[in-house]
Amino acid sequence: MDKYDFFSPLDYRYLDSALRKRAEPFYSENARIAYQARVEAALVKALSKQGLCSRKIAKEVEKAARTVKAEQVYAEEKRIKHDVRALVNVLRSKVSKEARPFIHFSATSYDIVDTANALRLKESVQELVLPELKRLLKQWIKIALREKKTLQIGRTHGQHAEPITFGFAMASHINRLGRSMSSIEWCAENLEGKFSGAVGSYNASSLLVKSPLKLEQDIMNDLGLKAGRHSTQVVEPESMLDLLHSVIEAFTVLANFSDDMRHLQRSEISEVMEGFASKQVGSSTMPHKRNPISFENVKSLWKEFMPRSITFYMDSISEHQRDLTNSASSRFIPELFIGLLVCAERLESVSSDLAVDRASMKKNFDAARGSIVAEPLYILLAKHGHADAHEAVRNLSVKAEQSGKSISGLAQRDPELAPFLKKFSRKEKQLLENPETYVGLAVKKTEEVCSYWKKRFKA
Repeated sequence: MDKYDFFSPLDYRYLDSALRKRAEPFYSENARIAYQARVEAALVKALSKQGLCSRKIAKEVEKAARTVKAEQVYAEEKRIKHDVRALVNVLRSKVSKEARPFIHFSATSYDIVDTANALRLKESVQELVLPELKRLLKQWIKIALREKKTLQIGRTHGQHAEPITFGFAMASHINRLGRSMSSIEWCAENLEGKFSGAVGSYNASSLLVKSPLKLEQDIMNDLGLKAGRHSTQVVEPESMLDLLHSVIEAFTVLANFSDDMRHLQRSEISEVMEGFASKQVGSSTMPHKRNPISFENVKSLWKEFMPRSITFYMDSISEHQRDLTNSASSRFIPELFIGLLVCAERLESVSSDLAVDRASMKKNFDAARGSIVAEPLYILLAKHGHADAHEAVRNLSVKAEQSGKSISGLAQRDPELAPFLKKFSRKEKQLLENPETYVGLAVKKTEEVCSYWKKRFKA
């Protein structure tokens, strides 16, 4: 099938063939069915441990489960109008007469659905999401350490503030991404499954085995999941909601980074530039344009996926032991993970080719150097006994703006400040003359942040 016949932009525009191949085992419809069949097989294996069927039957079902395809299940669902029972029927058709009674034995649909969803998202995080984010983190750390001493003017409210380094600016994004990755990792490890039956009180399994809780635990142990302490017909939503929230959180970090880089690429700032291919076109009418297309694209995708968190929260409300109001909306969850992966992969690529214009950073810093001494001057005046240093320097700032002279120069000629300026040490005076040295712990904090997350994720 031609991919341009698909409806979702994820399919025909954003997913390249390599990422698609890596994502299909977790997020495709065949994957969803395969994980559900895997849970059905885990049930039969647990039943065999309890002596209800033979190990031979369990192995037969396990082998058959690996052959179930979405196309087969959908064909059966079209006939009977029930998706999980369709899966059961297809699986039953692939095993012997002796094995058939034990497929789905004592289970309700969402014993299978919720457990399978937890399993595939957990494994996708471990095998796909975290490795991709680690590659991006590693690239950011490389930039931060390379640029840890590169002088940059800090900006608050879009205005020049105090000196920092570009490495320090990168360290903020690194730390936030690292925290989000830690949260994703923890939440994936703590996803819950269930095997407690139609209303969660183990009614059906109590008819079969002495310990329904052991049956449930055997299934979860086999799958590498935790059993919920309590469940209804569905797994309590918070463990899944925590993971989805963490993914949105990481996506937001990528969007914030992209927005910052997009602004730094503005013509009047021009401090960074994403790579631009030799044949690339920036505008259909302006041949000179080099737009921050990757950064803008990431933010745009975030705008699509971040609001879906509202749906996730809405889906966490279920009437009594269960209603069906999340059955359609929850099927779109994999798209969130794909969107994050697309953006992480794109940012890893553009970050590896990010041009940092140190000369432009210095030029922008120099444009502000006459005013940025205001904070250290006020702090030092107060340190040496001035009773209202902030107001005194504020007045100097107004005069400097009106006269075009520097705050430092005006301060040196202010007779009211002279007694206090005499108390300044040589180092403090040099700081006012060389504001580029006023970067605090920017370099040290950059190194500390990079070292911590490099060790934490082996990035």
